[in-house]
Amino acid sequence: MATLSEFQLIRQFFAPLGAARTDVVLGVGDDAALVDHGGTELLALCVDTLTAGVHFPTDAPADAVGYKALAVNLSDLAAMGAQPAWALLALSLPAVDADWLAGFKSGFQRLAEAHGVALIGGDTTRGALAASVTLLGAVERGAALRRDGARPGDRIYVSGTLGDAAAGLRLWQSGQRSATGGAAELIARLHYPTPRLALGRALRGLASAAIDISDGLAADLGHILERSGVGATVEIERLPLSQALVSACGRSEASALALAGGDDYELCFTVSPAQEAALTEAVSALGSAVTAIGTIDAAPGLRLIDAAGRQVRPPAQGGYQHFGEAP
Repeated sequence: MATLSEFQLIRQFFAPLGAARTDVVLGVGDDAALVDHGGTELLALCVDTLTAGVHFPTDAPADAVGYKALAVNLSDLAAMGAQPAWALLALSLPAVDADWLAGFKSGFQRLAEAHGVALIGGDTTRGALAASVTLLGAVERGAALRRDGARPGDRIYVSGTLGDAAAGLRLWQSGQRSATGGAAELIARLHYPTPRLALGRALRGLASAAIDISDGLAADLGHILERSGVGATVEIERLPLSQALVSACGRSEASALALAGGDDYELCFTVSPAQEAALTEAVSALGSAVTAIGTIDAAPGLRLIDAAGRQVRPPAQGGYQHFGEAP
């Protein structure tokens, strides 16, 4: 029997599912759903599950697990240009460990307070260690960022630097627990990603499409291309790489991690040339770093170009997949 990828599984079994409701503005297939509840804003909803040994190392600090469980959902709302407000937490625990729970609570609380999020309910069960957060927020009507708006000629941008978390995971798996300097920076990017909420809100009215980078740039940009019915050319030399990453891996491997490593939780977005001046002004006011890395094309597919202008083969592993690609 052929193995389904995560997204093939969703399309075959869950999209669409249930009643057809007129209040669903945007359902399965984006970073968050949008629901019209009759107010001046749309309700934005997303959910992510973190499972030990899959989404975080089994020996990751409890504080980091609590922080990241909320951070990955905040990143989804950032990619929609939404403002978060409420969270539900479903926590599966193999046993009650008061010290671990105190650490988890501390990490979750710190990030929730920073972004005005209240935990309003949830569930706790006995089982394999996993945390599932449902996050709810709001976005003005007509202002939400989506994956389906990229057009030929748009420029492709990413925030921050890419590949750091993937390198941090390698370091952690190699046994580094008391790293300093650049190694510590990379491990921190793994455990404590920064949700780009302020940038997401600033992109409303400027970006034609957006997504957060969870599975790797190549895979996540691919979702924009698929939903928008376009292609793209990305210049590898323009990928924003941290000095810590280049020092740890060398530039070639750093670029490969930036393309396919995943867990960055930066934003990838597209902007028409007419909006680039406004984008520069907006990100300057925020103190954010964004980098233009390529262009949206009419021809389908993702093309990677090296410094000499030659097209190169995409990474063999195009991004993280829970279930693998169908043969």
